[in-house]
Amino acid sequence: MTIYQSILKGKADGLKKLAVLIDPDKVKLTSLEQTIQRAQDANVDLFFIGGSMIINHRLEEVIANIKERCEIPVMLFPGSTFQITDKADGLLFLSLISGRNPEMLIGKHVIAAPYLRNSSLEVISTGYMLIDGGKPTSVSYISNTLPIPSDKSDIAVSTALAGEMLGLKLLYLDAGSGASQSVPLPMITAVSKNTDLPIIVGGGIRKPAQANALATAGADIIVVGNAFESDPELIIDMSLAIHKLNVNISTPHK
Repeated sequence: MTIYQSILKGKADGLKKLAVLIDPDKVKLTSLEQTIQRAQDANVDLFFIGGSMIINHRLEEVIANIKERCEIPVMLFPGSTFQITDKADGLLFLSLISGRNPEMLIGKHVIAAPYLRNSSLEVISTGYMLIDGGKPTSVSYISNTLPIPSDKSDIAVSTALAGEMLGLKLLYLDAGSGASQSVPLPMITAVSKNTDLPIIVGGGIRKPAQANALATAGADIIVVGNAFESDPELIIDMSLAIHKLNVNISTPHK
């Protein structure tokens, strides 16, 4: 089963997933092993690897550390074409559909496509939607785009629908790294009710109760990164908060 097939099956079965986001620019290699072990103990579903810049050339080293210690799938969450390596299992092929910067909609993708075609990576086209998280973020600055206002669920729904009609396979609603608030629950619910695509939500998630509420509102995959950098033990509590929603779900036997 491919990673995308697993995500689709999870959505069909109503199962919620947790992805741990690791930024190679920020993670300390001395604490990475602890993070990986906690992720294993917590039955984390995915690792997302990436950041807005990546300037320390540790991308492949971080991925190698993860793959040496566990079998959790590793997905690239690239901020640019410099953040691509076939050492990972797959890649979120992000098109910033909430912005109007052609480089982030299609320009960078044209450059990356030939390499990706010849790589072993599982490439998943993803409609990336930046949502106002209460303060300027690295993503908005680097991408030179404005986020969707947090009180404009109608714009988020229309944007998500356009992404779905264009043939994208996933939707990623992100408040951005270090956001002061996460994506609003009403917006997640509105997008979930109006589209059939699996929904990833990240940014500004610091507490297990937040993660639980976001998953309950309609998110299929919750992405947490910054909160784990200072407290890897939080991975256990985050996972429990999300995965406990799956306890009463049973898949019919055929």
